[in-house]
Amino acid sequence: MLRDATEDDVNLMLSWRNQEINRQVSKTSHVITVQEHGRWWSAVRADPTRQLLTYLRDGVPSGAVTFFDLRLDGPRTGSWGFYLDGDGLAERGETLPAWLEVMREAVDHAFDVLELDRLDGEVLAHNTVVRQMNRRFRFVEGAERREVHDGREITVLPISLERANRRRR
Repeated sequence: MLRDATEDDVNLMLSWRNQEINRQVSKTSHVITVQEHGRWWSAVRADPTRQLLTYLRDGVPSGAVTFFDLRLDGPRTGSWGFYLDGDGLAERGETLPAWLEVMREAVDHAFDVLELDRLDGEVLAHNTVVRQMNRRFRFVEGAERREVHDGREITVLPISLERANRRRR
């Protein structure tokens, strides 16, 4: 289940985002400080083109889904990303089911709640598991580009999913 993120989620999100497994597949790979996270939280809450949701697995907060660059006039588009409580889900043996569930729920939210025509995102080229999962959900990869973040060069692939190509359950 997805619900709006609240102040009660802020510290959990920071702990999830700083897990090594999440930092390895993110543009921002350094450990995020409390102050940096607080600035991010304030910016998200004040920006009408963003929406931050908490993913619940069996009622337990287990991840964050963010929609950003929402354009809701003309062609309705937006970008998204997510990260999970990788450590907690692994301890419970729920990583794969949670991953499938959060992706389904996020795509449903994008098209059924936000009523987007196209959902965009990015994936790091070396993240082959996520790339495979994205293809399963019918996301299409664009041309790769090289960027420098946190002093390291990374290859980023844009992804997109058109409403008409959405995989139905």
